[in-house]
Amino acid sequence: MIPNRTADPGTTADTIVLAGGCFWCTEAVFSELRGVRSAVPGYAGGHVPNPSYERVCTGRTGHAEVIEVTFDPAIIDLHDLLMVFFTTHDPTTLNRQGNDTGPQYRSAIFYRTPTQKAVIDAVIREVEAARLWPGKLVTEVTALTEFYPAESYHRDYFRRNPEKAYCQLVIAPKVAKLRHQYSDRLRSA
Repeated sequence: MIPNRTADPGTTADTIVLAGGCFWCTEAVFSELRGVRSAVPGYAGGHVPNPSYERVCTGRTGHAEVIEVTFDPAIIDLHDLLMVFFTTHDPTTLNRQGNDTGPQYRSAIFYRTPTQKAVIDAVIREVEAARLWPGKLVTEVTALTEFYPAESYHRDYFRRNPEKAYCQLVIAPKVAKLRHQYSDRLRSA
């Protein structure tokens, strides 16, 4: 079992690893939420130790682009984080998000504890019952074996590169959706 890491010694924090397509998108979305201490881009779910971005992009390492979300469950709980996750990416498309295709862009949740797994299963049932998406959810749910942080140039990509076409055309609409749908959960709210 992988121990939970805390952002500040002596405080309560939990972590979950999420894959919702491009990690630049998911980092930008989750970084906006009150109670999220960090959203670190990286790689999980593969078979190659210490993968590089270039290798993961081939689709042959088995890794997904992920973010490791460290959060304060007293401010935002895992249920609410997962609801944001399921409503800010398309969890019904296998190995793709929009024009980003390949297994590295799959929808996946990598849990650390049986308690997290139980919450994930309950949220999936809730999302399916609410018919938030017209298709069947294909989100992979797997125990986390290893998280590899991505290269430093991937951190805060959206914030540092707002003029880039990908940021304007792909990431900005996801962030706008978050801001509209979850305005009461934002850091600035």
